[in-house]
Amino acid sequence: SQVHPKNWYPIPLVFCRPWGKLPENVPCHPKLADFANCMKKKGRGMSIFVSILDGDYHECAEDAKAACKQLSTYIDYKRCEGVAEIVVAPSMSDGFRGIVQTMGLGNLKPNIVVMRYPEIWRRENLIEIPATFVGIINDCIVANKAVVIVKGLDEWPNEFQRQYGTIDLYWIVRDGGLMLLLSQLLLTKESFESCKIQVFCIAEEDSDAEELKADVKKFLYDLRMHAEVIVISMKSWEAQVDSGTPQDESLEAFTGAQRRISSYLAEMKEKAQREGLPLMADGKPVVVNEQQVEKFLYTTLKLNSTILRYSRMAAVVLVSLPHPPLNHPAYFYMEYMDLLVENVPRLLMVRGYRRDVVTLFT
Repeated sequence: SQVHPKNWYPIPLVFCRPWGKLPENVPCHPKLADFANCMKKKGRGMSIFVSILDGDYHECAEDAKAACKQLSTYIDYKRCEGVAEIVVAPSMSDGFRGIVQTMGLGNLKPNIVVMRYPEIWRRENLIEIPATFVGIINDCIVANKAVVIVKGLDEWPNEFQRQYGTIDLYWIVRDGGLMLLLSQLLLTKESFESCKIQVFCIAEEDSDAEELKADVKKFLYDLRMHAEVIVISMKSWEAQVDSGTPQDESLEAFTGAQRRISSYLAEMKEKAQREGLPLMADGKPVVVNEQQVEKFLYTTLKLNSTILRYSRMAAVVLVSLPHPPLNHPAYFYMEYMDLLVENVPRLLMVRGYRRDVVTLFT
């Protein structure tokens, strides 16, 4: 039966080495285990640590057993309550799709997928990362799992590194309050207990900011959450088009992204003309509306410059994870994401699911 929000707690599915950056003998990023421990609610909750081996199951079964033993030992060493699973699959995407459908049992099914952000996706030998990354997010949406993507995992504090400052939430999508719950869970850990929470609400310039602020304040008061509410007005894309080019410190990154997207699009068009096929990316036909691409780039640029303006000294920033736009190539989505996280040292991108996880009685 459905769990009441009051009794809901995170059961993270921790994706250990999705991007292959770690040395072979390291089963999981050391800070991922620390982060999984941060998601405990009143000591409850079990983590499932998962890795995927590319290959044929008959040939790799012994390797998978050895890797699983190594991962289990590592989890015990990091004092994580959790289990290790190694899955053999022909590809990362197939493996993840199987895991997200079958892992867990009843109410012990994982409800949050946790992984690190692929900062290394531009390397020439890793061209499959964008399609895998977007595929994983889309699979989570279909399977109705929440997603937490950690950027700046190397700088994540351990239990002895106390943080002072703020935990900043950029609450763009109301998705069941997972972001609010995560910020509260962070406050219960020693490293973050001296921090204060700030909630930033993004409003369009012509909307009533004071009314929005009052609504959010009342909502947080009902939840008994102590947080400062800040409403930020942002120019809409249409207003920006009228007033000319954006003036921001991330402008260089913006023009760089525009340039790379244009050249990628030109290559796609050239290939489609040469082969007499429709526009294809990652093996799927795509429809590229260039004005929409500009709009996405502009929106992520504005959000990034807002984060840099208000949250440069924050201990950690939480922001709503943008949904991968339909019919856009995965490469474009990675460019949007890169622009969003530019120069922000420690960031959690959070996407809740269609259920409330906070309630007035939490």
